[in-house]
Amino acid sequence: MSGDSFGPPTDVEKIMLDSVKATGPISFSTFMQLSLGHPTHGYYMKPEHAVFGTQGDFITSPEISQMFGELVALWMIKQWMDTNVKVSFRVVELGPGRGTLMDDVLRVLKQLPAARGKLKSIHLVESSATMRALQEGRLRKASQEGNFQIMWHDAIEEIEPEEDVFTMLVAHEFFDALPVNVIERTQQGWNEVLIAPSSDPSIRYTMPSSDSSQNLDSPPKMHETPSRWTRVLSPTPTASSTLLGLASPRFFSLPVGTRLEVSRASMNQARGIGKLINTKGGGCALVVDYGADRAFGDSLRAFKKHKIVDIFCSPGECDVTTNVDFALLKESMADLVSTHGPISQRNFLTCMGIEIRAAALMRSASSLERKKAIEDGANRLIDPCGMGEQYKVLGAVAKGRDEIWPFAVTQDSAQQPI
Repeated sequence: MSGDSFGPPTDVEKIMLDSVKATGPISFSTFMQLSLGHPTHGYYMKPEHAVFGTQGDFITSPEISQMFGELVALWMIKQWMDTNVKVSFRVVELGPGRGTLMDDVLRVLKQLPAARGKLKSIHLVESSATMRALQEGRLRKASQEGNFQIMWHDAIEEIEPEEDVFTMLVAHEFFDALPVNVIERTQQGWNEVLIAPSSDPSIRYTMPSSDSSQNLDSPPKMHETPSRWTRVLSPTPTASSTLLGLASPRFFSLPVGTRLEVSRASMNQARGIGKLINTKGGGCALVVDYGADRAFGDSLRAFKKHKIVDIFCSPGECDVTTNVDFALLKESMADLVSTHGPISQRNFLTCMGIEIRAAALMRSASSLERKKAIEDGANRLIDPCGMGEQYKVLGAVAKGRDEIWPFAVTQDSAQQPI
């Protein structure tokens, strides 16, 4: 396929163009699935993509400091000790990245006398063969020394609930990459915002509303750039937009012109978490991501080399993310578990003792450079103008436990009634 005025299309764009020719404009959910998860051309599937770290397109909290994973581990082990210290436990991670967070968690578990000999298995939900290889390389030594098995799964549904095992689960920057559909309230109901070639005269769908006052958030400001793709509105409600408009009671009375990003995949994953915890053995979960306790209407964005770029910039070559509607996650698992939060990452880590841990690490630092790196890492994780407030933490435990530290004593801007 030859290029046009926008330059040569990426491999993912070629698939998108063929799909539009065959069946018409595509959904944002399909766009995200192709861009991120296509078996050969998806962003996460290509071994040449560094993805994480200074050479990648973004840096995550575990990559910044070991303290993040250590405090996550302490929270999970506390839930196990408060529930039934006599049973063994397993650890599940959704979207483990390079294995950095799990490596930090395992190091803490190894050092706690109460946990020794109790770890039964590690379960990693990861569909990318490239990422699985990185995880296996990082965690192999811990697995051999601890004599526990590491198992990989393509989906959370592959992990069987266990009645006599306590399940610890963490999902860090997992939900933000799950596909969303974009829907808009019209006089007809909920229509779907779709994606079509910007220069195709055969696409006769209307344009979605540009009234930002009806959107539920203000997206990052950026210069408008010419693109091969544009947003169009379905002429009538689609089956998916109608169902997703009914996903939450919060959506029922929203006015015409309101736009929402709704993730059916996130709802399914949240229920999967609930099913793993809602057993005789019990369990706990932490979901850490950027978002809030409300819905968003225009938060989709793409990242390339640590910078936000146009959402349609080089599909398959950029990371595509969206803010997480934590309220929807809670609603999806409310009948299965007790949820707590979300609270800001700053409040969570501060209450869990990051300043004390940082001071201890700095005292044992071998150089001034290492001491400064520790201090800078801690400050970045709890920065009120950055990650400390942008990231939220949601806790989930088995029903019957009402007050969970630090959620029981922490109230902050993460709680929003929208």
